[in-house]
Amino acid sequence: MTETAISTSGLWRRYGPAGDAGFDAVRGLDLEVREGELFALLGTNGAGKTSTLEVLEGLARATRGTVRVLGKDPYTDRGAVRPRIGIMLQEGGFPSDLTAEETARMWAGCTSAARPVGEALETVGLAGRAGVRVKQLSGGERRRLDLALAVLGRPQVLFLDEPTTGMDAEARRATWEVVRGLLAQGTTVLLTTHYLEEAEALADRLAIMHEGRIAVAGTPREVTAQRPSRIRFRLPEGTARWQLPAELGARGDGHDVRVATHDLQGTLTGLLLWAREHDVRLGGLDARTASLEEAFLEIAGGGPHHGTATARDTAAHDTATHDTAAHDTAEVAAR
Repeated sequence: MTETAISTSGLWRRYGPAGDAGFDAVRGLDLEVREGELFALLGTNGAGKTSTLEVLEGLARATRGTVRVLGKDPYTDRGAVRPRIGIMLQEGGFPSDLTAEETARMWAGCTSAARPVGEALETVGLAGRAGVRVKQLSGGERRRLDLALAVLGRPQVLFLDEPTTGMDAEARRATWEVVRGLLAQGTTVLLTTHYLEEAEALADRLAIMHEGRIAVAGTPREVTAQRPSRIRFRLPEGTARWQLPAELGARGDGHDVRVATHDLQGTLTGLLLWAREHDVRLGGLDARTASLEEAFLEIAGGGPHHGTATARDTAAHDTATHDTAAHDTAEVAAR
């Protein structure tokens, strides 16, 4: 049976005092990440992803609830947990005048059982830029340096917070291959990302957060299966939408038609048989399954169970995150 690498039960993270003067960024979160899998934690800005990560990484204490990383509390047992995890923050904050190699050597001195610096830089494709100063690296190269330092200690659990921000498409896919290599070696990865394509490509399972809670969770296929597939086409002049089979539930404007269905193959077959029988040419016919983007946008846009965060809540979260940024970098450097 696969063991649990990360778990939370009833996790709350509050900023400020009780009452209206404070803000609950995370509200009763239950989460389980299995050993050796990549779990993607998604959500809109202010959904509580970074606040959750800070608790899991041991950078902040949970307001209430239970948190376990590799079987231990990452905050109170940080001495036991920290050497076994790697953390890639949204921004590394490295000294700009050091080279990539010097930065890695400095970091290796603070890391238990660090792998060779050259190996870490080679892993992320920076071996040829080892002698370049940090301030001369591109934004994408700095992110790769962040990743190299996060994997220096051969972590059992790796936290990746927006790892490919600032990278071009080629560098992003190269980073995906690095992450896949780490997974193949048994590393457990918890990923946050705004690139939904990235989550679909890498994640074994994922959750979408909204207003401090998990709105939906499962494999990418399970999450998207909750949304209907889409069929779009244009009817020719002389054919009206009301002439289509009623069971299609077709909608649209003028001759542009949209059909939503949970049985894409059956619905599409029925539509094509009708078109052949009536000698109708369906212009621009496009049929596709639901996407993770649709599920995400439905949650982000609000619905009966998904409201949007208030401006006060968002402002409180942003202020709190800014106030903890320096603390986070110092904590990670002290690993």
